[in-house]
Amino acid sequence: MIDLTQEGGLWTVTINNPGKANALTGAMLTELTEIAEAATGARALILTGAGKVFSAGADLDEARAGLATSDVWERLSGAIAALPCLTVAALNGTLAGGANGMVLACDLRIAVPSAKFFYPVMKLGFLPQPSDPERMSALIGPARAKLILMAGQKITAQEAYAFGLVDRVVEPEDLIPTARQLVADSVGADPEIATGIAGLCA
Repeated sequence: MIDLTQEGGLWTVTINNPGKANALTGAMLTELTEIAEAATGARALILTGAGKVFSAGADLDEARAGLATSDVWERLSGAIAALPCLTVAALNGTLAGGANGMVLACDLRIAVPSAKFFYPVMKLGFLPQPSDPERMSALIGPARAKLILMAGQKITAQEAYAFGLVDRVVEPEDLIPTARQLVADSVGADPEIATGIAGLCA
């Protein structure tokens, strides 16, 4: 349920469980983490989903059985954040719950107009993963982070763009082409130069 394609240094990772709104099981999270940990030689990585939802977050049955508090979420977001290459989350639809972590860890985020963003941890009785509030606050400020994490608000794609949570809003047919265009210079550059620039921007 996780698809990986590699093309000239570009790794494209697709969450492919559209029948369940791309809900994430423990096995899927482990596979995503292993891919991210192995991608140190990639020149760019695009993270996207199949169907009309990026991810509904944790599979509810597994969440109740302990997945919601597993350290695999933090391992995944940490592995993505540590990658030396340019990482782009191409959000084909709504982003919910713990799936926010991997997206917040990416360098860039683009989304389709129909996407919604929410992270209902308080309502479900869980704390967010440790790095998620910090990364969210760094992008959109503490008040807007609390709007999502504490007030439980759903944010539209246009609001997310205005907040700085996403960098561009594009039509569905333009999502992957735009993501590929954004990483094109990094894929074609000398890896040492790309890594050097990434370090200067950190």
